[in-house]
Amino acid sequence: MDQKSSIFTATHGVMTEEVGVISGELELRTSCDGEGHVTLAITYVGAEEWYSLPGNEYRLHDVRDHKVIHRMLVSVLERP
Repeated sequence: MDQKSSIFTATHGVMTEEVGVISGELELRTSCDGEGHVTLAITYVGAEEWYSLPGNEYRLHDVRDHKVIHRMLVSVLERP
């Protein structure tokens, strides 16, 4: 399983399934298995508890797109 992680600042917040909107210095982690199934998790930097982002099953048609998708998500979540 391939994992990518990035730290960014969310000034307008990010919606989570478990606790609603969180904002501030956050860490996004995306994981992609060999079949293209992607999981998304987010946390406050330094915290132990991870939260899920809304949505159902995510799947890439080509696992090589994982890096690009991860970067796109970070860019969207941190924009003002």
